[in-house]
Amino acid sequence: MKIINEIIYLETEKGIGIYNITPEIEKLLQVNSIKNGQVLVFSRHTTTALAINENEERLLEDVKVHLGKLAPESDKYLHNDLHLRKNIPDDEPMNAHSHLMAMMLSTSEVIPVVDGQLALGTWQSVLFFDLDGPRKRTVFVQISGI
Repeated sequence: MKIINEIIYLETEKGIGIYNITPEIEKLLQVNSIKNGQVLVFSRHTTTALAINENEERLLEDVKVHLGKLAPESDKYLHNDLHLRKNIPDDEPMNAHSHLMAMMLSTSEVIPVVDGQLALGTWQSVLFFDLDGPRKRTVFVQISGI
Protein backbone atom coordinates (compact mmCIF):
# COMPACT_ATOMS: atom_id res chain seq x y z
CA MET A 1 0.00 0.00 0.00
CA LYS A 2 1.21 3.49 -0.84
CA ILE A 3 0.78 6.55 1.37
CA ILE A 4 1.18 9.93 -0.32
CA ASN A 5 1.15 13.27 1.51
CA GLU A 6 0.27 16.43 -0.41
CA ILE A 7 -0.68 20.05 0.32
CA ILE A 8 -3.32 22.19 -1.40
CA TYR A 9 -2.59 25.93 -1.22
CA LEU A 10 -5.37 28.52 -1.22
CA GLU A 11 -5.49 32.30 -1.03
CA THR A 12 -8.87 33.26 0.35
CA GLU A 13 -11.03 36.35 0.25
CA LYS A 14 -12.36 38.52 3.06
CA GLY A 15 -14.97 37.13 5.43
CA ILE A 16 -16.51 33.67 5.23
CA GLY A 17 -15.41 31.93 2.05
CA ILE A 18 -16.42 28.48 0.84
CA TYR A 19 -14.18 26.89 -1.79
CA ASN A 20 -14.75 23.71 -3.78
CA ILE A 21 -11.43 21.81 -3.57
CA THR A 22 -12.72 18.63 -5.22
CA PRO A 23 -10.89 19.27 -8.53
CA GLU A 24 -7.56 19.73 -6.71
CA ILE A 25 -8.06 16.47 -4.79
CA GLU A 26 -9.02 14.60 -7.98
CA LYS A 27 -5.89 15.92 -9.71
CA LEU A 28 -3.68 14.71 -6.81
CA LEU A 29 -5.38 11.32 -7.01
CA GLN A 30 -4.73 11.02 -10.77
CA VAL A 31 -1.09 12.15 -10.53
CA ASN A 32 -0.38 9.59 -7.81
CA SER A 33 -2.11 6.66 -9.57
CA ILE A 34 -4.04 5.27 -6.60
CA LYS A 35 -6.85 3.01 -7.82
CA ASN A 36 -8.44 1.85 -4.55
CA GLY A 37 -8.07 3.24 -1.05
CA GLN A 38 -9.00 6.50 0.59
CA VAL A 39 -8.22 10.19 0.72
CA LEU A 40 -7.97 12.02 4.03
CA VAL A 41 -8.44 15.79 3.72
CA PHE A 42 -7.41 17.79 6.80
CA SER A 43 -7.83 21.48 7.57
CA ARG A 44 -4.63 22.86 9.15
CA HIS A 45 -6.00 26.05 10.74
CA THR A 46 -8.18 26.84 13.77
CA THR A 47 -10.48 29.14 11.81
CA THR A 48 -11.09 26.87 8.83
CA ALA A 49 -13.14 23.73 8.29
CA LEU A 50 -14.19 21.10 5.76
CA ALA A 51 -17.49 19.59 4.73
CA ILE A 52 -18.89 17.40 1.99
CA ASN A 53 -22.03 18.90 0.52
CA GLU A 54 -23.58 20.39 -2.58
CA ASN A 55 -21.55 23.13 -4.29
CA GLU A 56 -24.56 25.25 -5.21
CA GLU A 57 -24.16 29.03 -5.03
CA ARG A 58 -27.43 29.84 -3.25
CA LEU A 59 -26.96 27.03 -0.73
CA LEU A 60 -23.44 28.28 0.06
CA GLU A 61 -24.84 31.78 0.68
CA ASP A 62 -27.43 30.23 3.03
CA VAL A 63 -24.63 28.45 4.88
CA LYS A 64 -22.69 31.71 5.32
CA VAL A 65 -25.78 33.47 6.71
CA HIS A 66 -26.53 30.57 9.05
CA LEU A 67 -22.96 30.45 10.40
CA GLY A 68 -23.06 34.22 10.95
CA LYS A 69 -26.21 33.80 13.05
CA LEU A 70 -24.63 31.03 15.15
CA ALA A 71 -21.54 33.10 16.01
CA PRO A 72 -22.12 36.78 15.15
CA GLU A 73 -18.94 38.79 14.66
CA SER A 74 -20.48 41.67 16.63
CA ASP A 75 -21.03 39.66 19.84
CA LYS A 76 -18.72 40.08 22.84
CA TYR A 77 -16.16 37.27 23.22
CA LEU A 78 -13.45 36.84 25.86
CA HIS A 79 -11.01 35.69 23.18
CA ASN A 80 -11.27 39.17 21.62
CA ASP A 81 -10.00 40.90 24.78
CA LEU A 82 -6.55 41.04 23.23
CA HIS A 83 -5.15 43.26 25.97
CA LEU A 84 -5.83 40.48 28.53
CA ARG A 85 -4.23 37.67 26.54
CA LYS A 86 -0.61 36.59 26.78
CA ASN A 87 1.90 35.90 24.01
CA ILE A 88 -0.12 37.00 21.01
CA PRO A 89 1.32 38.25 17.73
CA ASP A 90 1.13 41.97 16.95
CA ASP A 91 -1.28 41.33 14.06
CA GLU A 92 -3.69 39.11 16.08
CA PRO A 93 -7.26 39.68 14.81
CA MET A 94 -10.40 39.73 16.91
CA ASN A 95 -11.72 36.46 15.51
CA ALA A 96 -13.43 34.48 18.28
CA HIS A 97 -16.52 34.14 16.09
CA SER A 98 -14.40 32.40 13.43
CA HIS A 99 -13.04 29.89 15.95
CA LEU A 100 -16.58 29.14 17.18
CA MET A 101 -17.89 28.58 13.65
CA ALA A 102 -14.95 26.26 12.89
CA MET A 103 -15.73 24.17 15.98
CA MET A 104 -19.29 23.64 14.72
CA LEU A 105 -17.96 22.15 11.49
CA SER A 106 -15.29 19.50 10.91
CA THR A 107 -11.52 19.58 10.51
CA SER A 108 -11.33 16.53 8.25
CA GLU A 109 -13.10 14.32 5.76
CA VAL A 110 -12.27 10.84 4.50
CA ILE A 111 -13.39 9.89 1.00
CA PRO A 112 -13.18 6.34 -0.41
CA VAL A 113 -11.35 5.85 -3.71
CA VAL A 114 -12.78 3.24 -6.06
CA ASP A 115 -11.32 2.49 -9.49
CA GLY A 116 -9.24 5.67 -9.33
CA GLN A 117 -12.20 7.95 -8.57
CA LEU A 118 -13.47 9.67 -5.45
CA ALA A 119 -16.60 7.77 -4.38
CA LEU A 120 -18.61 10.97 -3.93
CA GLY A 121 -22.33 11.07 -4.64
CA THR A 122 -23.77 12.89 -7.63
CA TRP A 123 -24.09 16.28 -5.93
CA GLN A 124 -21.28 15.98 -3.38
CA SER A 125 -18.19 18.18 -3.37
CA VAL A 126 -15.41 18.66 -0.84
CA LEU A 127 -15.80 22.19 0.49
CA PHE A 128 -13.14 24.19 2.34
CA PHE A 129 -14.41 26.93 4.64
CA ASP A 130 -12.23 29.91 5.53
CA LEU A 131 -14.04 31.65 8.35
CA ASP A 132 -11.47 34.41 8.89
CA GLY A 133 -10.18 35.52 5.48
CA PRO A 134 -8.38 36.87 3.65
CA ARG A 135 -5.46 34.54 4.34
CA LYS A 136 -3.03 32.11 2.78
CA ARG A 137 -4.27 28.65 3.74
CA THR A 138 -3.14 25.06 3.38
CA VAL A 139 -5.10 21.83 3.31
CA PHE A 140 -3.27 18.56 4.03
CA VAL A 141 -4.22 15.63 1.79
CA GLN A 142 -3.14 12.05 2.55
CA ILE A 143 -3.86 9.47 -0.13
CA SER A 144 -3.51 5.84 0.83
CA GLY A 145 -4.19 2.75 -1.21
CA ILE A 146 -3.03 0.59 -4.07
